[in-house]
Amino acid sequence: MTPMAFSAIPLPMSRPRWKRALVTGGAGFLGSHLCERLIDAGIEVDCVDDLSSGSAGNVRHLAGRPGFRFLRQDVSAPGRPDTLPGPYDLVLHFAGPASPADCLDCRLAALDAAGPGTRNALAVAERDGARFLLGSACHVYGDPAAHPLREDCWGHVDPVGPRSAHDEGKRFAEALTTAGATAHGTDAGIVRVFDTYGPRMRTDGRQALPTFIRQALAGAPVTIEGDGSQTRSLAYVDDIVEGVLRVAASRAVRPVNIGGDDEATVEEIARRVIHLTGSPSRLVYRPARAHDPARRRPDTTFAREVYGWSPRIPWEEGFKRTIAHFAERVAPGARDEEWL
Repeated sequence: MTPMAFSAIPLPMSRPRWKRALVTGGAGFLGSHLCERLIDAGIEVDCVDDLSSGSAGNVRHLAGRPGFRFLRQDVSAPGRPDTLPGPYDLVLHFAGPASPADCLDCRLAALDAAGPGTRNALAVAERDGARFLLGSACHVYGDPAAHPLREDCWGHVDPVGPRSAHDEGKRFAEALTTAGATAHGTDAGIVRVFDTYGPRMRTDGRQALPTFIRQALAGAPVTIEGDGSQTRSLAYVDDIVEGVLRVAASRAVRPVNIGGDDEATVEEIARRVIHLTGSPSRLVYRPARAHDPARRRPDTTFAREVYGWSPRIPWEEGFKRTIAHFAERVAPGARDEEWL
């Protein structure tokens, strides 16, 4: 199935059709795909991003589309709801760094996106009576003994460790979202997104897969942190977007896991990349990151049984699309020009 055919699948609607949506972090990897899918469905989109971790190039192709508006703003700034007049039917809050690795140099900004940013996005949804969906992450679980991870797992997270700004930030954002639903009756939900990959991932990102692809395309050693036995469950971005929007179209309050079935070791993922790129790269092992989870796979029973969702893009097809995107982005002379 081609990306165009997949994105043309109608959005599932259990309430009156959305007319206008706000997407925070909309110029990020996942946020930009959400914006594109909503625009394709005929929904007006206000894309808010301060470009601290996102890229205007991710949404440049949407600039001329009817109903799309890019707003370079920090959603965590005081008084931000007043600059977002709406009215909106849907608020998707996906602002902030995508992973603990990407968060290392911007920990306070990540906490701002999780704290004040979530409060501001909730305030907009409460003002307009909109459906609010928090884009949380698998990192709220930390490294617990449970496997696969069910939504009722409380997790095992170090609140002062090197990953704390991202992990605890997401946990606090979930607490704020739950409090808003309880105290104010906000139509709010939470989606816990697991490892996602695809076109528009940052080519300079610190996550494992983009690092492997970048190194393999350059013919450089592919570096694995630890012994490579730790596992991850990957899902292609189109599948994740479909899952996120199915949860958004419901009135569910409880967190919902959205992630892939393809559990593979980090070493196996690196070897897949080397094989598909035809690279002469060899594997090199580095010291493991502190508190790096040994296994990470979601239990997606709830998403499957309630929303009829499951991943559809096989890893080989998804990897080929992602590698092609990286090859174009890192080619000599390629630029990611800003559009404002």
